[in-house]
Amino acid sequence: MAVEIKELTSRSENYSQWYNDLVIKADLAENSAVRGCMVIKPYGYAIWEKIQRQLDDMFKETGHVNAYFPLFIPKSFLSKEADHVEGFAKECAVVTHYRLKNDPNGRGVVVDPEARLEEELIVRPTSETIIWNTYKNWIQSYRDLPVLCNQWANVVRWEMRTRLFLRTSEFLWQEGHTAHATKEEAIEETERMLHVYAEFAEKYMAVPVLKGLKSANERFAGALETYCIEALMQDGKALQAGTSHFLGQNFAKAFDVQFLDKDGKRDYVWATSWGVSTRLMGALIMAHSDDNGLVLPPKLAPYQVVIVPIYKTDEQLAAIDEKVAGLTARLKAMGISFKYDNTTNKKPGWKFAEYELKGVPVRLAIGARDMENNTVEIARRDTLTKETISFDGIDNHIKSLLDDIQSNIFKKALDFRTSKTFSVDTYDEFKEKIEEGGFIMAHWDGTPETEEKIKEETKASIRCIPLEGNKTPGVCMVTGKPSAGRVVFARAY
Repeated sequence: MAVEIKELTSRSENYSQWYNDLVIKADLAENSAVRGCMVIKPYGYAIWEKIQRQLDDMFKETGHVNAYFPLFIPKSFLSKEADHVEGFAKECAVVTHYRLKNDPNGRGVVVDPEARLEEELIVRPTSETIIWNTYKNWIQSYRDLPVLCNQWANVVRWEMRTRLFLRTSEFLWQEGHTAHATKEEAIEETERMLHVYAEFAEKYMAVPVLKGLKSANERFAGALETYCIEALMQDGKALQAGTSHFLGQNFAKAFDVQFLDKDGKRDYVWATSWGVSTRLMGALIMAHSDDNGLVLPPKLAPYQVVIVPIYKTDEQLAAIDEKVAGLTARLKAMGISFKYDNTTNKKPGWKFAEYELKGVPVRLAIGARDMENNTVEIARRDTLTKETISFDGIDNHIKSLLDDIQSNIFKKALDFRTSKTFSVDTYDEFKEKIEEGGFIMAHWDGTPETEEKIKEETKASIRCIPLEGNKTPGVCMVTGKPSAGRVVFARAY
């Protein structure tokens, strides 16, 4: 059984299949009966809950509050902001009827043709329109601003090609929607939330990210600017891990959301929106995991420590149970999550393979000889190394080990990104390097035409115009026209 559990396609053989195998075999998610949708299994959802809990705390620390808005959006709302509807029209699921009835021919149920809605409803692909229609009732004066709302919800974007966590027709996310009295406040909010996302990705997910602006072609539909964090996966492809949008006054004008300023003048409010989704689960898997299974950063692992007893008799198990009880009480007091697996229906070898596959950061094994010697075997998932140490002070050793694993996972990912980041000056060099994967820093003339040409010919897109780093002017690698600075290209998920 242990061998069967560990049978993953290797990353070098087929990275895409390795990813699919891992999501399924580590019990994170599975395909559902509804095409393009997934079932997030308890272990996968436990990781998402950790992500959600930490982000929610960070949002609240920056003054945001949670609310909830309807799943259904009247079709007319999407028509009010032209760029927005154009951006999402092809992905919308539409509700046209409100009732079923028994098929007169005895073939189950059919849609009742008499129950057609007067106006079709769109299952939300994102909530700007329904929220700004609501904000019209909330905002009359500068005293009502800012409005700093976030919602945790599901959205539907009808996808033709789906992959678990990375691209599904329905996914979970959070979406922040804020309203401000001035342009400067709104831009400050947009940038603040980008930095929150970057801090979360690096400090908790242990995934290094680049912060930058999207090109006009890649902006969110209806935004004046889209800020993003971009991560590099182990196959050399980029993954957009979060976005924050400066919406200007576009949605306020579309839904006539005006306020009286301090001078008694009427003006449209300034808006932002920002979000991350269960796509972060895909980033977590692909940035760190190996051919043995998941490698989870301790700060997001459902349990940070697993303890496996090794025994032959009930008396030995009872003695180990008693010794472990004291340890688990101390771990709980320290805020370290754990699982003591003293189930009797599976052998220790099976358990070792299972928890390695599931990416548990630290594993302890305690047997009869350890009881005699007052020792414990401790294994770390990131390096697959083991050592036998004294049971005394093991709780403090575990705490420092978890910190070391968290920083080591981040360093490994950062070193990988550094090794896969290249600067090129010619288009021929670009075409050669893009085949190797990674982030390519290159000059671009700023035109959508050149951007589209590069994308068509190489399948690489502009991931971001970096906020930090080299701003040295140069010339476009394709056209030779002036370039303000290098931008980041990559092939992406």
